[in-house]
Amino acid sequence: MPAGDVRGAEFASVRALAERFWPVTAEREAGRGPKGLVKRFLRKLMRWYVEPLAADQRVFNDSMLKLVDALSARSDEEASARERVQNLLRELEERLVRVERRGPAQSVARAATVAAQPGADAVPDYFAYESRMRGSTESVRERQRVYVDDLRDAAPVLDVGCGRGELLSLLRDAGVEARGIDADADMVAYAQGEGLDVQQADLLEYLDGVGDGALGGIFMAQVVEHLPPAVLVRTFELAAVKLRPGGVLIAETINPLSPLALRHYFADLTHAQPLVPETLELLARQSGFSATELRFLNEPAERLTEPDDPVIAGNVRRLNEVLFAPLDYALVAHTAAG
Repeated sequence: MPAGDVRGAEFASVRALAERFWPVTAEREAGRGPKGLVKRFLRKLMRWYVEPLAADQRVFNDSMLKLVDALSARSDEEASARERVQNLLRELEERLVRVERRGPAQSVARAATVAAQPGADAVPDYFAYESRMRGSTESVRERQRVYVDDLRDAAPVLDVGCGRGELLSLLRDAGVEARGIDADADMVAYAQGEGLDVQQADLLEYLDGVGDGALGGIFMAQVVEHLPPAVLVRTFELAAVKLRPGGVLIAETINPLSPLALRHYFADLTHAQPLVPETLELLARQSGFSATELRFLNEPAERLTEPDDPVIAGNVRRLNEVLFAPLDYALVAHTAAG
């Protein structure tokens, strides 16, 4: 369990204990006759003695509750600040490695990007943007690990828009032959520094130069949303031709059916349009793929808690399905087997 969760559980336990003893009340008066008279007298005597102590106890418990809440809030703030600092350090480390691998000669010899689509150079430092917004290489690698089994028997694999080479490193570890292309010079330099077979190239020009049926798999993670319609259509058409019979195309993109995911979509100035799953699937079919599958991935960690009331719980469940839908989805398309 993360340290923050442990501290949260401890604070919750202390607060619950304080709440348990917060109410201090006197018993109701009851009884008549001589015995009742004695009981009422004793109760008045006890109330006279106990009530001041009970009032002090209530004040003390109330102060303890406020103190626990304040400490809990401060602990959460410190945990968030520590996480921000760690993310910043990781980002700066990756950017420093990028500069070291770029080299002085490379910055002159290579264009920053060779992508033809409009807006490809809208972000002056796209590498820094990716490092900040998409996450570390380790986090991206873990999210892409689910695709290794799909590509295990699909060599050779081409990773289009390979970025820093997260999937390529996974395939290398799995013994799968793979290479990558990316339009961004810094992404290419970083991936090459990892010892990966990567080159800077425009995807349409590169695919057009590949022999028909020469590839077993094509992988595109967070790429198709960058492509204008004409380029996207042509990319799928070329992919269907360059894959051998039974080959596989995997295209992962942001899920526009998720309100949380749309925030990430609009944060990137180089995006062309969001793509609903049915659109991408239909495009694959029209491009010549014989079988398609949609997989929804990366559900948000936080969701609304469903209450005990079945009616309210049903409404909360529907809200969760809409507000906390998976952040991404992947189209998995196969060419017809020979």
